[in-house]
Amino acid sequence: MKIPRIVLSGTSSGVGKTSITAAIIHGIKKRGYSVQPFKVGPDFIDPTYLSAVAQRPARNLDAWLMGRRGVLKDFVCNSCSDISVIEGVMGYYDGFAGGSNFASTHHVSNIVQAPVILVLDASKAARSIAATALGFVKFHKNSRISGLILNKLGSKKHEDLCRQALSKLGIPIVGAIPRDASLNLESRHLGLIPVGEIKSLEKKIRSIAKAYSDYIDIEKIIEIGTKTSSLPKMPQNANMPQRAKIAVAVDESFNFYYRENLDSLRRAGASLVFFSPIHDKKVPSCDGLYIGGGFPEVKGEMLERNNSMKKEIKKKAEEGMPIYAECGGLMYLTRSIRYKEKKFKMIGLYDADTVMQKKLKLNYTKARVSRPCVVSRANSSLQGHEFHFSELESISKDSTFAYEMEIGVGINKKRDGMLQYNTLASYMHMHFAQPNVAKTFVDNCIRKSRS
Repeated sequence: MKIPRIVLSGTSSGVGKTSITAAIIHGIKKRGYSVQPFKVGPDFIDPTYLSAVAQRPARNLDAWLMGRRGVLKDFVCNSCSDISVIEGVMGYYDGFAGGSNFASTHHVSNIVQAPVILVLDASKAARSIAATALGFVKFHKNSRISGLILNKLGSKKHEDLCRQALSKLGIPIVGAIPRDASLNLESRHLGLIPVGEIKSLEKKIRSIAKAYSDYIDIEKIIEIGTKTSSLPKMPQNANMPQRAKIAVAVDESFNFYYRENLDSLRRAGASLVFFSPIHDKKVPSCDGLYIGGGFPEVKGEMLERNNSMKKEIKKKAEEGMPIYAECGGLMYLTRSIRYKEKKFKMIGLYDADTVMQKKLKLNYTKARVSRPCVVSRANSSLQGHEFHFSELESISKDSTFAYEMEIGVGINKKRDGMLQYNTLASYMHMHFAQPNVAKTFVDNCIRKSRS
């Protein structure tokens, strides 16, 4: 498979990767090419910005969640455009652990054999920026770094100083972007704000992409991206006949879904219908519910007001409908969410309250399944990640959990996956590239609908 491709990485978080990746996507599209965006790592939010510019759903590539073969397969099978553009995560070599390259942008770049453009934040350096670049090039024997972009330049003189210092490296500078505070993207407690939450954000990222692209050598980037080796063909999985209907919660509060999770459910025989816990009065006719992550605390007042939706979801849970909820979905199923000195009443399926904290829980996770649940049999192992500021308080002593956390924090005392009736809710987010997760959930939905 000959797939033109390029990776955009940075020396650290906050160097402008998302805006610059969006600008490159814009510039390539402006020249008449189609672009498939990807995002390294488990992040749900940045891909929404890339999707808005590319007009194609961005997909995640994460070696911890998907495994090496899963990353390669998802990339090859979904690179159906003229060129694939991959945004990195954190710093280029940041991965699962400090002493390991595993799950880093560099690791994923090696898996998909892609050349890398390194973004350098030049705001507080001039000649020293060359030492930073040299360190990244030499840190690993095969850095794959094929181009550099200077970001946050203060003046033309500043740019000239940086270019002079970098000239000895022999790596082309394919972009030099001036500092402009008006083009910054808004952030919140978990990073950028999802595009789907505020309509104006889609317009803003397109405006930023257009402005930045004028300072980037798009032709050179296309040239670098087309000088790539062939990748092996990967088999496409066929969809099973539809055998269950799963309702998926999607709106301003719940929008953290991997594209692969939805595709995996369809391949396992599910037809998907979408609904809004904020705006709709009832759940569509279905055999199971999937409530993903998001920011229910931000829209807590709107969720609280929709009593008919809350009552119906609780009733379906009490009747034994299979329900799978992650993070924001877990919060919605508790008694209440406390956020910025306000307390919002939620569904109350779980005997616990959600309280926002100041400390971030951010980990890759690994869980041993101690009890059978809607997505897994007992005595199996699941991998995922957790990314939240909330905690559950006043948890009932009678609460039961499906997961014992080998890596990660979980809900309480290294336990996660809270069980109630046929509902499973966890802080751990999963990628359904893991074997049998989607099939097990669909099988449970069918089994209940026939009982």
